[in-house]
Amino acid sequence: MSNNSEKQGLHKSVINWYPGHMAKTKRQIQDSINLIDVVYEIIDARIPLSSKIKDIDNIIKNKPRILIMTKKDLSDPVITDKWVKYYEKKNIPVLLVDLTNNIDYKKIVDLTAKLTVNLQNKRIEKGLKEKEIKVLVVGIPNVGKSTLINKLAGKKVTSVGNKPGITKQINWLKTPYNILLMDTPGILWPKLDNELEALNLASTAAIKSEVLNIEDIAYYIITIYQKYYPLILKDIYQVDSNLDPITILVTIGKKGTSSNNNDILLEKGAEKIYNDLVSGKIKGVTLDQDEYAKI
Repeated sequence: MSNNSEKQGLHKSVINWYPGHMAKTKRQIQDSINLIDVVYEIIDARIPLSSKIKDIDNIIKNKPRILIMTKKDLSDPVITDKWVKYYEKKNIPVLLVDLTNNIDYKKIVDLTAKLTVNLQNKRIEKGLKEKEIKVLVVGIPNVGKSTLINKLAGKKVTSVGNKPGITKQINWLKTPYNILLMDTPGILWPKLDNELEALNLASTAAIKSEVLNIEDIAYYIITIYQKYYPLILKDIYQVDSNLDPITILVTIGKKGTSSNNNDILLEKGAEKIYNDLVSGKIKGVTLDQDEYAKI
């Protein structure tokens, strides 16, 4: 981060990160939407607004939807509860899930059955067997789609990792629950012109860290910790939360190294802050705070 940026805070820019497969995926979803019975819209509970696809309603039309908020084990439970209520007021069924918890997956299966009970009853009345429910799984990169799909399918059928863009093409995957999953690559919108949203996405690896300066990302994360979670800085990183963010990053970067080069220490501190949040080492954090969305 330049000296000028240290004074002014974060760089301001419009982020353009829209790989070709994302545009292709949107077209394929729209071409296939008539086949779909239910939509699983996946969002990250740490960024429940920033991780929501902006034109999702245009993509999925009026299909029944379950809003699945993943990574509840990593988010701030008080703020997360407010977000759940916010979406429920919009008459969207919401499930808050921990992808490491087997019980939460059963909730998804049960709610899917509830949403399709009328469809199945009509088939039974006509003497037809129950339909295999076709479910579209959609969301931005790195919100846990692959982890969810692997669990529902009962085996590893897609690659998993804390990096965006691992899934590159649409796949249909069977499950033991009479549910057929349409797995899709993570999609975003062409221009990330909201700076807070862009930083939230970058802080949770929904967009590649190379798209934004990692020191800017870490600077932003530090400001969130200072404002809402100062105990993370005090207890986990053992630094004074009242120091300026650059000093905090340099101080964190000093741990485990003998270097006195502030540029190197700043980079090391930034990588540490970023990697700890992305990996899930830091828990109880929500970046989309309630006043941001004015909920």
